[in-house]
Amino acid sequence: MKMQFDSLFAMMEAFPDEQTAIDHLRSIRWGENNERAHCPHCGSTRVMHFKDGKTHKCSEKECRKRFSIKVGTIFEDSKIPLRKWFMAIWLITSHKKGIASTTLAKDIHVTQKTAWFMTQRLRFAARTRSFNRKMQGPVEIDETFMGGKEKNKHANKRQNAGRGPVGKEVVWGALERNGELRVMHIPNLHGVKQRVFDNVKEGEIVVTDEYGGYRGLSTAYFHQTVNHGAGQYAHTGNYYHTNSIEGAWSQFKRQVYGIHHWVSGKHLHRYLSEFAWRYNRREHGEGDRVNDLLKWADGGKLSYKELIA
Repeated sequence: MKMQFDSLFAMMEAFPDEQTAIDHLRSIRWGENNERAHCPHCGSTRVMHFKDGKTHKCSEKECRKRFSIKVGTIFEDSKIPLRKWFMAIWLITSHKKGIASTTLAKDIHVTQKTAWFMTQRLRFAARTRSFNRKMQGPVEIDETFMGGKEKNKHANKRQNAGRGPVGKEVVWGALERNGELRVMHIPNLHGVKQRVFDNVKEGEIVVTDEYGGYRGLSTAYFHQTVNHGAGQYAHTGNYYHTNSIEGAWSQFKRQVYGIHHWVSGKHLHRYLSEFAWRYNRREHGEGDRVNDLLKWADGGKLSYKELIA
């Protein structure tokens, strides 16, 4: 039976030692009775379990490799105890705006460098591997821009003025009413219409602002626009608007500027993954979010070398 806990204290009581944390991760990944056990190297389901509760071995003649439950997850090769990982997961998923690596370092007694690496691995786990369905309407579509003002930069780092926000990172998003949020870091505003086609089911209600890049959506959707430039933020009895996704952007910017203060364009997609993951589970309990991210941890590891490359 999957453990439930409604506070950090209750979670640490549930896992008083490292073995209980290992057993919980195993039950999340493989089931209570190891019914989903498999070799992370060859995929075979013929797995032997050692009495120490930590070691497993593939029974295939061609493989015969030993492994722990952490192999094939973001915890692989990490010297940090699972109990500390669980604490980090609790903190990053329960705080509405996430947690800074400096704060996490103090909370779980690791260096800031280690805490930063841990949070980036957790964001890696929270990423969406693929979207297995098209979104259904009404779907609010919008984009926002992240980064500092050109006038605040040193002269040799300023970019030449041109169309659109100069020197800023472009973030595109789509939000189902009372449903899923999808966000992505994109190179520029070109092709935003194609992103609607890629993500939203044909024939659905789509609401955007007046940006010209969305012209032509009416050939496949019931396309409604709100003209922010003219002071319009909703119409038809306040049904057609982009207020919800704009509210999501406000939350994300409070996370970035209030908690992290600055995020590089190189890592922006990771912070977006964290934000969307937490936003889409905002109605879940704290323990459910912890267990859910543990499920998502089963998606390979991210090395420090890859992270800083």
